[in-house]
Amino acid sequence: MTVTDSITEPTGPPTLADVARLAGVSSATASRVLTGSARVQVQTKDKVEQAMTMLGYARNRAARSAGSRRAGAVALIVGEETIKVFADPFFARMLRAVNNELSTADSQLVVLTLHSPREYQAVSRYLRSGHVDGALFVSMHGRPDFDYQSLGIPLVLCGRPVAGGGALAYVDADNIGGARTAVRYLLDSGRKAVATIAGPPDMAPGIDRLLGYRQALGAAAVLDPGMIAYGDFSAMSGQHALFRLIDHRPGIDAVFAASDLMAAGALHALRRLGRRVPRDVAVIGFDGLPAAQQTDPQLTTVRQPVAAMGTCMVSELLAQIADPGRKPAQVVLGTELILRGSA
Repeated sequence: MTVTDSITEPTGPPTLADVARLAGVSSATASRVLTGSARVQVQTKDKVEQAMTMLGYARNRAARSAGSRRAGAVALIVGEETIKVFADPFFARMLRAVNNELSTADSQLVVLTLHSPREYQAVSRYLRSGHVDGALFVSMHGRPDFDYQSLGIPLVLCGRPVAGGGALAYVDADNIGGARTAVRYLLDSGRKAVATIAGPPDMAPGIDRLLGYRQALGAAAVLDPGMIAYGDFSAMSGQHALFRLIDHRPGIDAVFAASDLMAAGALHALRRLGRRVPRDVAVIGFDGLPAAQQTDPQLTTVRQPVAAMGTCMVSELLAQIADPGRKPAQVVLGTELILRGSA
């Protein structure tokens, strides 16, 4: 297949995007041709080289680009239903940080959500097709059928992979340490029956925040499996989990919730039950969302540096794109217990 000669003359020196457009491929694929990547099919290579010849694209410009590769487009993949992405302020903060950092680097952002098996397959095909130069993954659930390694592009995860990701780059918050600090604070404050509303057990934040809770109570020799309920990080799930906990352990005097939204749901449930916060039951959340200051009482929370995580993820991804041989970084950022009226 040859490149069509029906083109519009560029108004300035031809760019890589012009070459890609004429060849009918993505900028990422055109870049791989110019840098000699073995992953490009011969037919595709021929089309790109024909386009270069027709446009008069200078190879020395390509060589300079190869020495300092830039990301033309980056995908942000969010492993949740779209309605949940819009409902949880965490995603808005992450998106803002990622977009600001990519704008500074003159890179485009493509946002994709995936939840069903069909969406996982479609997103995998999209990422393998060369439409983007790299990908950022946020709120991913442990799925053995999603093979990050086979995508063939640089990628960075928000949160450590649940399993099999020893060679993957990620940026995480200290979920274990943050949860442990929160629960120790409750115990040191004289609370005797500390329950938790844990996050999803197939996500690293859910697993690690529950582990921090268990470590703190295990060290105090007061760990009770009946004091653990699970939610999905949403306010409604926190409300339902609190009712379940009270049914099983009516003497609860403190709750550590693995997200601010679940903590807000717990506050609502306690109010309906006539339990005073913090006199009867203390509550601590996790995230440090601005909404934590709008609850009644204001929510004590473990603040994770969401904006810094987004910035760090983009920085690592761009570094991988610029240097394909770079060893993937695995970064864990600190958290901070913010004391307010709920505990």
